[in-house]
Amino acid sequence: MPKAAGDAKLLIQSLNKAYAATPTNLKIIDLYVIFAVTTALVQVVYMGIVGSFPFNSFLSGVLSCIGTAVLAVCLRIQVNKDNKEFKDLPPERAFADFVLCNLVLHLVIMNFLG
Repeated sequence: MPKAAGDAKLLIQSLNKAYAATPTNLKIIDLYVIFAVTTALVQVVYMGIVGSFPFNSFLSGVLSCIGTAVLAVCLRIQVNKDNKEFKDLPPERAFADFVLCNLVLHLVIMNFLG
């Protein structure tokens, strides 16, 4: 048992050390993804407690949060300097793609509500 606890502690320390070297813009995107997923989880818990009478509204809210999180992960992949696949893509273009895709996503979700 003590060896497993020591291994877990060593793993957490190495992850913290590696994440400390992550650029600030990627950390901000990570926080945004965590916020979007947390919001989706809060909506699911609320639906479980209160009920799902306007089910379209529940689906729209959860799909909006999850879709936004997925698009933010795509933005993080494109903006990451260590990723060689998108080295020719400027960060401004990646952000413009993110905004445009979010606009389309939310237009579809608003159409689903009605």
